[in-house]
Amino acid sequence: MNYIKQFRVKPGDKIRLKDLDPRFGDKELDKESAKVAVRKLQLRMDDLQGQLYAEHKRSLLVVLQAPDAGGKDGVIRNVFGDLNAQSCRVTSFKQPSSEELAHDFLWRIEAQTPRRGEVAIFNRSHYEDVLIVRVHNLVPKEIWSKRYQQINDFERRLAANNTHILKFFLHISKEEQLERFKARLDDPSRRWKISESDYSEREYWNDYEAAYEDAINKCTTDLAPWFVIPSDRKWFRDLAIAHIVVERMEGLGIKIPEPTVDIAEIRKKYHEAFTESSKARKKR
Repeated sequence: MNYIKQFRVKPGDKIRLKDLDPRFGDKELDKESAKVAVRKLQLRMDDLQGQLYAEHKRSLLVVLQAPDAGGKDGVIRNVFGDLNAQSCRVTSFKQPSSEELAHDFLWRIEAQTPRRGEVAIFNRSHYEDVLIVRVHNLVPKEIWSKRYQQINDFERRLAANNTHILKFFLHISKEEQLERFKARLDDPSRRWKISESDYSEREYWNDYEAAYEDAINKCTTDLAPWFVIPSDRKWFRDLAIAHIVVERMEGLGIKIPEPTVDIAEIRKKYHEAFTESSKARKKR
């Protein structure tokens, strides 16, 4: 399966989430074989991350958006969990502070964008300002409706500075969400995640669906594409995202820089030091 072609939303597309099956999967794979495939992709991703860090000329930004219990934490753990923390950073955007609200809505986002050589993962993102803000009328439509273009301009500027952007919407059904809420209730180690808003926000399911559709349709570009990932089956979700990230990183044409020292001279010094060390051990 060509995961990029299958799940990418192209500029000009007008997707409707009701038309997309959140339980879609690869019929040739089962849960166990998918986990094996994800493990291989993790190892390849780790290798590519090392190359990206060594090259130090570009960066990768991964944006994760989903309904409550959509699986953002699971993706971070299962797909990106093995990446080197030295050059991988996860930022979770919660309700903005008073300091953040005193600035433009992109101010707090700017500070968390990846440095050259770094992979940054956003657990929620600047898209909250055309999602929850819209659904709950936190600012007038006159304001939030202009943010789609502001977001496109922001992402275009990041891309112009060699930040490669991948945006994933984790598409789950309303029924699957309720099952996941129940699993939290039944698991004492996960009950801390439960909040009153988990259930009250379900009343706005259709409003959120419309907001997600507009955000995806209006802000998918060649430079910063959206991918709608069927996510009722967690194992397929992880596999699809891992495939897309690895394929995109491989397509960057990363070039490891040449050594800044004389390798032959360094080998000579190593050989001399090793010889001296061996002689010293024999004398003991």
